[in-house]
Amino acid sequence: MSSTAEGRRTPTALVVGASRGLGRAMAAELLDRGWDVVGTVRDTAARTPLHDLADRAGGRVTVERLDVNEPGHLPPLRERLAGRGIDLLLVAAGTTNNQTTPVGAISTEDFVEVMTTNALGPMRVIEALQDLVSPTGLIAVLSSGEGSITNNTAGGREVYRGSKAALNMFMRGFAARQAGTLRALVLLAPGWIRTDGGGPEAPYTVEESTPLLVDVLLSRAGTPGLAYLDRSGDTVPW
Repeated sequence: MSSTAEGRRTPTALVVGASRGLGRAMAAELLDRGWDVVGTVRDTAARTPLHDLADRAGGRVTVERLDVNEPGHLPPLRERLAGRGIDLLLVAAGTTNNQTTPVGAISTEDFVEVMTTNALGPMRVIEALQDLVSPTGLIAVLSSGEGSITNNTAGGREVYRGSKAALNMFMRGFAARQAGTLRALVLLAPGWIRTDGGGPEAPYTVEESTPLLVDVLLSRAGTPGLAYLDRSGDTVPW
């Protein structure tokens, strides 16, 4: 948390999974909009694009260590961030594999990796760090339109779809436990974007998508309750 020369508090975002790709891009967009940013990487000793951003940010970007698949990373991170006001917690970590393999043919190891990274890991982060977020702040996680059960008429990418549907369900449960609070909760479906995970055939670029996604997130600030939204701010059917 920091203040401007006029005494206004600078908002702070904690972006989990900000080493590269969409997470790093959204961290940079928030920085450009006047936010301070804490971004997490799995290994602080390995150079990432987030480190490059931090080098240019004049102290407004802090790099922290967190692997969402390592629960032991959370208590020390929480301790390091204690006392620092967080206005936005954004969990952008995620993975995919075996995209054309039916779920019944996936190895247990691959299934557990995707489900843990995309569903259990993000919820562990949110549960562990939620009380660092302002009572009127925003908690968001990158979901996917492919997590919509209603919209799954084409099949494919079964384990990935299942992991995002599970994430959506877990957030519904979290929101039910948050009933009566003023925090905004968002499941954000960014669309098919040209990242390492999205591949070169995706129709949207990171550069064109990032401002839209940040707009959607920030538009929810001050609106309590859970929303499942796409890149245009429209509601995605569960």
